[in-house]
Amino acid sequence: MASAQTIQELLRFLSQDCKIPLAQAMGKIKELQTADLITPAEIAKSNLEAIKAIFGDEKVAKQVLNGAKRVSKKRTASDASPASPAKKAKPSYGQPLTPAQFEDSLTLPEVCLDEEILSTAIVHTNRAPLVLAFAVTLLKYTMPEQPLSSRLSLAQAVVSANSRTKAVSIGLESGKSAEEEGWGEGQPVVKVMGREIRVMKRWGYDWEAKEEEQVSQETVKDEPTYEVQPALWGIDLEALKKHNGVTTTVTSRHTSTSQLPIYTAQSARAYLLKSFDSPKAETGSTKASPKKKAPAIAAEKERNLGLLLGALELLFHSWSSILSKDDLDKRAWGWYVRVRPEVESGVAGWGGKGAVNMADILELRRPSG
Repeated sequence: MASAQTIQELLRFLSQDCKIPLAQAMGKIKELQTADLITPAEIAKSNLEAIKAIFGDEKVAKQVLNGAKRVSKKRTASDASPASPAKKAKPSYGQPLTPAQFEDSLTLPEVCLDEEILSTAIVHTNRAPLVLAFAVTLLKYTMPEQPLSSRLSLAQAVVSANSRTKAVSIGLESGKSAEEEGWGEGQPVVKVMGREIRVMKRWGYDWEAKEEEQVSQETVKDEPTYEVQPALWGIDLEALKKHNGVTTTVTSRHTSTSQLPIYTAQSARAYLLKSFDSPKAETGSTKASPKKKAPAIAAEKERNLGLLLGALELLFHSWSSILSKDDLDKRAWGWYVRVRPEVESGVAGWGGKGAVNMADILELRRPSG
């Protein structure tokens, strides 16, 4: 039987390298184990028909087989001599990344799916990054066609919209939002955790393109003639309003999409990585805790993020087979409210931190049986 680590590596390969929705990947683990296809190398040596028999779709089967061959080829190259000409040089400083390289640069920490570990795990955080983690994970199920960069951007848009609403409600901000003043007029809308988010379509952004194609990560302006759901960016309307000034005329608000400020995936990822501490040690201990160095603190926070994302994966996966994408989105906010950290009410609680128990998240899963 494959170890838990091997299973997690297989899930990571299917979801990240093959772009298979995690819910679908988790449902195929047993079949892959039965067929002795639990590593990219084993899958690469298989054939399309065998993989198609497991996934039931030729397009998905090709994604898995090609992904396995690509990963196996990279690993073979990495085992070669440093002087080997087969090794491809990394992009030099300042050189644009290909879409595939850009997505790889945004990879989040490995998720923990071990329920025994999760049942006792606690993280210390404030509410905004918890909303971000909820939204990023939710989007894997409601918008599985979106790359990680888009999910991070859209999730950050949700956080910003929610934070402004809260700031207005407790008197920290006043006046109409940029959305209410019409700054998002004409831009498409998607709904995430019950909130309508203005988006920009990233036509031509193919994050599954081969590296040899050397396509930059910039948005392509010419829209294709075929029907396809493009990658998206969340638009930062408040930044657009601030940059152009409140006295700008309505006609000048119809800015070209290439000039629209967006919520960047890099900043959303950085926010996640730094926001989840371990609970503080109990007071009254006679021994002073040794001061941790920055690398150790960063590693601990990444591990905590992996715990949280793992618990959220298990939560959304448990409901994804019986709830529609719309219903899953509608329930997500209620689930967040039930597990968010307790803070003081009003201005005193703004930015306040508290404990989030992974066990509380697991309890929200669909009852089995």
